[in-house]
Amino acid sequence: MPEPPADDSNPASAGSSSLIDQIVRDGARKMLAAALQAEVDAYIAAFADERDDNGRRLVVRNGYHAPREILTAAGAIEVKAPRVNDKRIDEASGERKRFSSAILPAWARKSPSIGEVLPLLYLHGLSSGDFVPALGQFLGSSSG
Repeated sequence: MPEPPADDSNPASAGSSSLIDQIVRDGARKMLAAALQAEVDAYIAAFADERDDNGRRLVVRNGYHAPREILTAAGAIEVKAPRVNDKRIDEASGERKRFSSAILPAWARKSPSIGEVLPLLYLHGLSSGDFVPALGQFLGSSSG
C-alpha cells in the first residue's frame, strides 16, 4: 500500500520526528514567543510617558527581527523576536539607548544546557510551583 503524500501542515507527517516531539517544539515556540512579547510590552510600558518635542513616544514596537533558529532541549525551534525602536539618548555617552532581551540575547543560538537550568529551578521552587524567582535569578532581573 503506498504511503500518503507528505503534508507539512500535519505534525504526524514530519519525517523522522515523532508527533510528541513536534507538539513539544510547537509548544516551546509558542511559549517563547509569548514570553518575548510580554518582555517587550513591559519595556515599552515602562517608558510610555517619555515623549519627544512633538508628543510622540520615544519607545515603540517596530515589527520583528529576522527569524532565527534556536537549539533548545525540545529541539530546534524558529523564533521571531519582537523589535523595539528606542529613541532615548543616554546622557552619559550621548548614544541611543537600546532594548536588550534578557530571555533571548542577540547572540544566542542555543539555550543554556538543561542540566544547568533544572537544578536551579528545582532548588528555587519548581517543586512548590513558584519558579518565578528562580527564572529571575537565571535570566537576570530588570529591577536592579
